[in-house]
Amino acid sequence: MIATMLIAHEGRSPTVHPTAYVAPTATLCGDVRVGAGCRVLFGAVLTAEGGPVELGEGSIVMENAVLRGTRRDALILGRQVLVGPTSYLTGCRVEDEVFLASGSRVFNGARIGTRSEVRINGIVHLRTVLPADSMVPIAWVALGDPVRIFPPEDHAEIWAVQKNLDFPGYVFGLDRPADGESLMPAIAERFGRSLGLHSNDQQI
Repeated sequence: MIATMLIAHEGRSPTVHPTAYVAPTATLCGDVRVGAGCRVLFGAVLTAEGGPVELGEGSIVMENAVLRGTRRDALILGRQVLVGPTSYLTGCRVEDEVFLASGSRVFNGARIGTRSEVRINGIVHLRTVLPADSMVPIAWVALGDPVRIFPPEDHAEIWAVQKNLDFPGYVFGLDRPADGESLMPAIAERFGRSLGLHSNDQQI
């Protein structure tokens, strides 16, 4: 039998409730807490990058999903949440009975209310609050607090809201660059330094 990849990071190790199932090709790194009755399937990656990842009772993380806690924002799933295949969640809070369909994306500081749905390839952007019983249609984008939900082709309207949410400042602590300049050298240096802490990780 192949063992699940459990990795200690920054002195913290994953914990898995005895009634949970974690597939042998899943990876749990750092302060990851898998609750009672949870299921974490093949290829899923749950990584605590300075902030914890917590799965509430009965939650399911499907194949190849990535869940990342950050120093600024923990990643918290409530009870009976389903995270679909290839979904990506970082530094967000998801309340009970939420459905996040295949390919959904939920970004730093976002909060998703109870019984909400984010359908295939839907996006809940940075610092967005999706109230209980909300729905983001297939490939649409939810932005802001109060939330507005846009079809993907409305780029100008999306950017008008998104710009004020300050992704580079909130996530990386950087000012948006002047026109014609790139933020990527600073992001690569800062994010690379943080990710370099994994060089001291230990497999359990």
